[in-house]
Amino acid sequence: MARVIVIGATGHVGTYLVPHLVEAGHEVVAISRGKAEPYLPHTTWKSVERRKMDRAPLEEEGSFGPAIRALKPDIVIDMICFTPESARHLVKALDGHVGHFLHTGTIWTHGHSISVPTREDAPKTPFGDYGVQKKAIEDYLLGEARGRGFPATLIHPGHIVGPGWSPLNPAGHFSVSVFSTIARGETLRLPNFGLETVHHVHADDVAGMFMAATGNWRASTGESFHAVSGQALTLRGYAEAMFRWFGHEPRLEFLPYDEWSKMESAEDAKATLEHIARSPNCSMEKAKRLLQFTPRYSSLQAIQESVQWLIAQGQRIGA
Repeated sequence: MARVIVIGATGHVGTYLVPHLVEAGHEVVAISRGKAEPYLPHTTWKSVERRKMDRAPLEEEGSFGPAIRALKPDIVIDMICFTPESARHLVKALDGHVGHFLHTGTIWTHGHSISVPTREDAPKTPFGDYGVQKKAIEDYLLGEARGRGFPATLIHPGHIVGPGWSPLNPAGHFSVSVFSTIARGETLRLPNFGLETVHHVHADDVAGMFMAATGNWRASTGESFHAVSGQALTLRGYAEAMFRWFGHEPRLEFLPYDEWSKMESAEDAKATLEHIARSPNCSMEKAKRLLQFTPRYSSLQAIQESVQWLIAQGQRIGA
């Protein structure tokens, strides 16, 4: 099978992707900045070659791309590229030396949702540094793929969730206190009418997208794909479902965002605005049509598995 280099291998998605690659018979080299372990243990990691590389300083001296090329990859999966300059450095080193290059993007390249569910070919108007930079990377990689034949594929995840970390909550930020409020059956305040959307995806389904793309080289190269659950959630619908999951009837209060934000921490209010301003709701039709891939987890299934993990780890949800 193939020799696969995974850059940023011990993060959310790499935790699931690396075992899938090993089980498929691939030889895997896991690149990480330090000695961080994957979020969940798996016996397959025993057969993975681990390499420590701090990307930023190596890129500054111009040695990161050549170091990846020296590993003689058939496939490179880049989980942690955030600037066009970083992408260009790696592509320049790998051009002619790799059979498939996969980049992790984001659905935030779309900016505002217009027609929903949003398709990959919808006009993109990103805002905020993260979305703008990722869109520039996408433009560059697709240009290289379609113009010069560089074998690039882009996977754009939604709000990644799963055991190992706290999910984006029904208020649109990451504080576990929201789940505690729900678990106690207390009133939860939501911004506006709670009708803005968030679109989660289980990390294992993102990993599944990468596996589907590598297994369908001809269909996936030169293309970008969403990696989200089958349906987005409104904040209100999300909150109501979680109240019932904890055994309570929903108790919700709605306030205009400006009024609601004054009752939250500055960090949480900013995170919520970042999410509701975009209100993503993305289509998975292209992945189904070209890669025969359908996500296994609904948004709620992925979220609830993550919350169960938090509880099992001793998180005082509901206390």
